[in-house]
Amino acid sequence: MVLEHLDRVFPTKAVIAQDESNFTIDTGKSRLQQLGYYQELDRSLSVISNFALCFVTISVLQGITTLYSQGLQYGGPISMIYGWLVAGFFTMFVGLSMAEICSSYPTSGGLYYWSAKLAGPSWAPFASWLTCWYSLLCKFDEKTELTSQIIVLALLINSLFSCRPAQWANTTSVDFSLAQIVQTIILLSTGGKNGGGYLASKYVLICIYGGILFVHGVKNTLPVRFLSILGNVAAAWNIVGVFLLMILIPIVAPERASIEYISTHFNTDNGVGIQSKTYIFVLGLLMSNYTLAGYDASVHLVEETKNGDINAPRGIISAIVVSFIVGWGYLLGITFAVTDIPHLLNPNNDAGGYAVAQLFYEAFKSRYGSGVGGIICIGVAAFAIFFCGMGTITNNSRMVYAFSRDGAMPCSSVWHKLNKNEVPINAVWLSVAISFVMALTSLLSLVAFQSMVSIATVGINISYAIPIFYRITLGHETFTRGPFHLGRYGMVVGWVAVIWVATMTVLFSLPVAYPITRDTFNYTPAAIGGLLVLVVSWWVLDARHWFKGPITNIDTTMRTN
Repeated sequence: MVLEHLDRVFPTKAVIAQDESNFTIDTGKSRLQQLGYYQELDRSLSVISNFALCFVTISVLQGITTLYSQGLQYGGPISMIYGWLVAGFFTMFVGLSMAEICSSYPTSGGLYYWSAKLAGPSWAPFASWLTCWYSLLCKFDEKTELTSQIIVLALLINSLFSCRPAQWANTTSVDFSLAQIVQTIILLSTGGKNGGGYLASKYVLICIYGGILFVHGVKNTLPVRFLSILGNVAAAWNIVGVFLLMILIPIVAPERASIEYISTHFNTDNGVGIQSKTYIFVLGLLMSNYTLAGYDASVHLVEETKNGDINAPRGIISAIVVSFIVGWGYLLGITFAVTDIPHLLNPNNDAGGYAVAQLFYEAFKSRYGSGVGGIICIGVAAFAIFFCGMGTITNNSRMVYAFSRDGAMPCSSVWHKLNKNEVPINAVWLSVAISFVMALTSLLSLVAFQSMVSIATVGINISYAIPIFYRITLGHETFTRGPFHLGRYGMVVGWVAVIWVATMTVLFSLPVAYPITRDTFNYTPAAIGGLLVLVVSWWVLDARHWFKGPITNIDTTMRTN
C-alpha cells in the first residue's frame, strides 16, 4: 500500500514549475525561495545519489558490526533477529512522518526549521531552540552581551563533554568504532591477543581516530558532485558487502547453528546481573535502533538535491526500506555461524572480545588454518564504516551551515562561508574539530564514552520526534502538504512515531547492569536530562529575550524566479 501511495505522489517525472519566460525551474529551489532562502549550495544530486548518501549514513554494516557484541550479550539470536523486525517496523512510521514534513519544508535546516514552522508564531523560537540543541547545537548570538556569551560558552562546553549533542555524538561513535576495528585488524594481523599481537594503547587509538576524522574532513571539502560519486560507490559497497558476508561466513564456518537455534535461542548469560527476559530483550533493541538511524541525511542534503521536495522524501523512505531488508539478511547470515556466544564475548579471545571480528577470523582459521580471509572480511565492514563516517560529517556541516544562515551560531558568517566548490568548508572543519574533542573523553573514562552510542541513538530520535510532535499538535491545522503526503493517515502515523520514540527514550535510559556502580551506571539519562534542564533553564532566564528562530535571507513576498 505504501508503494502504491508513493507511485501516486511521485510521478515518473517531477512536475516542473515554469516562469513567464517558459524556462523550467527546480521545484525544490522554487519552494526554498518561497520559504525565504536563496539557492546557494550546488543543487546537483539526483534521487539515486540522495538515497545512496542516506543509505551509507545508516550503514547496516557499521551499526550491526559495531554493536553485534551487545546484541549477543542481551538476548542473542532472538533479541537481534526479532528485535530488528520490531525496530524496523516502527522506524518506518518515524521515516514516513519526516518525509511528509520534508516535502513541505525542503531546507537544509531540516528538523530545526520544521519545529519553528510547525509550532506556530508563539512557540516557534522555543521549538526551534529545543530542536537545535537536541540535533546539534544551540544559538549563540553575536549581539548578546558579554555576560550572556560567557554563560552560553559554559553551557556549550558542558554539552560537549557531558551532554554530547546528538549529531556530533553520532560522528564520534561511528569514527571511533572504525578506529577500534582498525586496532582489531592490526591485533589479529600480528598474531592476535593470544599470539603476541600488537594491542594499541588508548593514545594510539585516539591518533588513529584523529587520522580518520582528518581524511573525512578533506573529502567533505570536495565538490558535492564528487561526494555523489563516492556515495553511489559506498552504497554499492554496502549492498555487495552485506551479501558477500552473509553468504560467505556461514559457508566457511566449520560449524553452523540450526534454524531452531536462530529462531528460539535466548541468551540470558549476560554476566551483568540481569535475568528478566523482557528487560534483556529491550536492552538488545539498542543495536537495531542505533543502526536504523541517520536517515535524516536525506533532509540535510535536500538543498543540494534536484527537486528536493520530491526526491528527499524518496531518499528517506527508500533508504529505510533497503537498510531494513539487507540488514536483516546480514544479521541472519552471520548469526548462522554463531555456536558459542560466551567464547565470542570473551575478552581473552584473539580479537579481544570483539565478537564479529572473532567470528570472521575464527571461521577462516578453523577451516583453512589461517585467519587472513577473516581479516579481509573485517576490512570489508571497515570500509563501509569509513563511508558512513564520511556521511555523518557531511550531515553535520550542512546543519551548521543552515544554523549559521539563520544567524544561529557563534561567528555565523564564518561557518556560513562557502568555498569555490560551493561547500561550507569552515562548517566541515568545525564538525571535525568538535568530534575529535568529544572523543578525548575516552582517555578519562571509557565507560562514560561508551554511553555515547545510547546518547546518540536517544538524542537523534528525540530530534526526529520533536517536529513530528508539533506537526500532530500545534501545527495540525496550519500544516501545508507538499508533493509527498500521508493523507488522512498523517496524524495516526505521527502519533505512532512519537510514542515509539518516547518509549525507546525511557527504555534506553534504564540501567544496563546490576548492581549499579560508577563503572556500570548508564550515563544516558544524566546526559539527555541534563541537556534538557540546561536548554529550558537558559531559555527561561535569557534566550527568550533575543532568540527569534529561523531568519530568512530574501523577501518571501517577492515572486520566485
